[in-house]
Amino acid sequence: MKLLRRQVLQLAAGMATLPVLSGSARAQAYPTRPITMVVPFAAGGATDTLARIVAERMRPALGQPVIIENVAGATGRIGVGRVVRAAPDGYTLSIGTSTTHVLIGALFALPFDLLKDLEPVAQLASEPLLISAKKTMPANTLPELIAWLKANPDKASVGVPGFGGTGHVTGISFQKETATSFQFVPYRGNGPAVQDLVAGQIDLMIEPSSNFLAQVRAGSIKAYALTSKTRLAAAPDIPTVDEAGLPGFHVSLWYGLWLPKGSPAEVIGRLNGAAVEALADPAIRSRLADLGLERPPRAQQTPEALGAYQRAEMEKWWPIIKAANIKAE
Repeated sequence: MKLLRRQVLQLAAGMATLPVLSGSARAQAYPTRPITMVVPFAAGGATDTLARIVAERMRPALGQPVIIENVAGATGRIGVGRVVRAAPDGYTLSIGTSTTHVLIGALFALPFDLLKDLEPVAQLASEPLLISAKKTMPANTLPELIAWLKANPDKASVGVPGFGGTGHVTGISFQKETATSFQFVPYRGNGPAVQDLVAGQIDLMIEPSSNFLAQVRAGSIKAYALTSKTRLAAAPDIPTVDEAGLPGFHVSLWYGLWLPKGSPAEVIGRLNGAAVEALADPAIRSRLADLGLERPPRAQQTPEALGAYQRAEMEKWWPIIKAANIKAE
């Protein structure tokens, strides 16, 4: 009888420790299967390219592959919504930009909240935009391009990866700044738009510079100016807007990682650590530099820093978009 009682007490004591041990084990074991990184644009664009570079380098730190899933359409809203609705278990990760995680909040009535329904993980990179044109465009400099647009109102076609994105908003700003007018042509991503630019199916694009550098180097398109204060090391021959004749027209696109709201803190920390390790890799740094992407300072790579920056960008851009009465179609 005493033996039986002792066994029961030992079993009860062992069961009492199980929740703590299993919770610790789960935290240490994550991830136990592949992680999906949702790219809210079509394959071939700047976000897709960055996602594949970072995802591959995160694999050693995580011990599991990070699989890219392109969920394009609606200026990134479909892809972001896919992550918002996912289980907060760390296995569905959102990579996005200042377009998908800031601008769309002022342009659309979203079925989710960009701040409340997502957990920031890490800021990855930033880059200026490039004003570019098809190879056969008559203008060879930015002032010549502006003059050509003024002489041909509404005749030029400008490719954008969905209405309401950084390129679209920047294009509207460019029209107002230069007193020009042209037509926007929406695409499901920058990749297909760049293909049409090279083929001469559209006339212009004002999109992240990393989309175009290979084509510029190959002489397949014309590059007029970068929307930055300094030239890119990866493309030293392309002037800035200040140098090219449109001073102060500065715009940048930045990239980050997010998880669904409610994701465990230890999971966020694990993914942040993997992303930071990837950005610190000299080979990755070299690849990003070749694309014209700049890494944020180490202090800006934390979840808290990304969350604060995202909120600050909303406070900056939302009033401007609403005051200009910009309506995405």
